[in-house]
Amino acid sequence: MTEPRASASDRVAGTERISGAPASERVGGSARAKPPGRISVTEVGPRDGLQNEAANVPTSAKIAFVNALAAAGAPVVEVSAFVNPERVPRMADAEQVFAGITRQPGTRYAALVPNARGLARAVAAHVSDVAVFAAASETFSKRNINQTIAESLDTYAAVAREATASGLRVRGYLSTAFGCPFEGNVPILRVVALTRRLLDLGVFEVAVSDTIGVAHPGHVRRVLDALVPAVGAERVALHFHDTRGTALANVLAALDFRIATFDASAGGLGGCPFAPGATGNLATEDLLYMLHGLGLETGISLDAVAAASRAIEPHVGHALPSRYLRATATTASTARHAD
Repeated sequence: MTEPRASASDRVAGTERISGAPASERVGGSARAKPPGRISVTEVGPRDGLQNEAANVPTSAKIAFVNALAAAGAPVVEVSAFVNPERVPRMADAEQVFAGITRQPGTRYAALVPNARGLARAVAAHVSDVAVFAAASETFSKRNINQTIAESLDTYAAVAREATASGLRVRGYLSTAFGCPFEGNVPILRVVALTRRLLDLGVFEVAVSDTIGVAHPGHVRRVLDALVPAVGAERVALHFHDTRGTALANVLAALDFRIATFDASAGGLGGCPFAPGATGNLATEDLLYMLHGLGLETGISLDAVAAASRAIEPHVGHALPSRYLRATATTASTARHAD
């Protein structure tokens, strides 16, 4: 079944309908499911957060940031990326950061790797997990890694085999799954097919990613309505950017599908250097505040994450966008002035 053609104004925003009833009325073809009781938050601030910052954050500050997030209870911290430093200079100190961190029991320390060379560096640094990053649009794939989608999957097949043989867990990212800055709308059936391809390579989960922050709850429901029956909710993570202020609403929509893993960035740091207009990630503090308010467990201390964000903030040279950070900073300032 082919999808109906979207209007030009709807292509990037993802507001096109698929045939039948709207996905907001259908969740996997049935009533909305009860949310999972415990949510796993993958902390991507040290990598996806800092890679796009103009400031060159000192290695020592990065190490302290990772240590603080792990001590807060983050089950996975994406520490850095073993990529070409000429293309992503903020990740040039990946080896030094991994060498300097204090590893906490119960926390997995992950890194992004684009190829066999990056994997070899990651293995030498004693990472816990590696992540490969495919795209759902050809133009973005070429701009990001200078490969077609098919070429990238061939590369990642070899990376996944070698990583698994080395005892590492492999995660997959699927960038531009909700829209591309160059091509606009990305067909949902393509997202499903590429998620399956990544899983076939041996990744344990795929982080389906809203790289430029165009997703909204209706679009999220339509994607998951097709994706969850095809691969299972337990194999899907979601990575949202808050460019249009819809990231938390998107998480709420995804909980209806029993998605239990979400990426977030402390303080709302980040963006993608190869995606024009991709502003900050979903802030970890904002996500935790909402999830804990819903009675969902994460095992992460909200106060400790906020403290980690406040410690890194002077090094990036601007206020971090997390709404929770801003609100609590205002409250604290008001209380001090009242005294």
